[in-house]
Amino acid sequence: MIDLHMHTVFSDGVLIPSELARRAEHKGLTAMAITDHGDLSNLDFIIPRMILVADELNSVMNIQIVPGIEITHVPPSLIARTIEKARNLGAKIVIVHGETITEPVAKGTNRAAIESGADILAHPGLISREDVQAAKENNVLLEITARKGHSITNGHVACLSGKIGAKMVINTDTHSPADLIDSHFARLVTLGAGLTETDFLTMQENAGALILKRFGPYKKN
Repeated sequence: MIDLHMHTVFSDGVLIPSELARRAEHKGLTAMAITDHGDLSNLDFIIPRMILVADELNSVMNIQIVPGIEITHVPPSLIARTIEKARNLGAKIVIVHGETITEPVAKGTNRAAIESGADILAHPGLISREDVQAAKENNVLLEITARKGHSITNGHVACLSGKIGAKMVINTDTHSPADLIDSHFARLVTLGAGLTETDFLTMQENAGALILKRFGPYKKN
């Protein structure tokens, strides 16, 4: 089980990175990305610290921790610049907070994320067919989420992605211990989105391929 969308006390999560990593390891995860909320005000505070703690934890834990960031509520015209800064600071996984129907995310965020080099478009809401096609062409992973509220549109995302052939990934968007799930529950979320067991395995392969591309070989328990 790989989960590439998690938050700590460095944004609006409730756990420090070490406890989050241990709880995820206990759930059976083999790899995770810590992707706290960021914009141009705090990238230089969050990312170096996540790199530091990931290096330390990866030397002693079985789970692989990947330092990342979630670009959140940044105006679409600034997303490319923000992603570039995050990459330069060393973020390995860059997520953009998509146009979920439960928050007032600026229109155009989905397309800006896709065209600006994001790795994952999180909870993209009622994403358009054109944006799903663009995600396919730009190799951006579209998120199926276990997060309450954001998950309402999982079926829409899954249906369009399946028809168009865009790649997906399943994440939890964890903010607290109760948000963590094991592989069994992740499969249930997958089925609830109208997908299959094969789709779940493919999404896990997509996550593993992204880690390999951005971070290098990871530990597989």
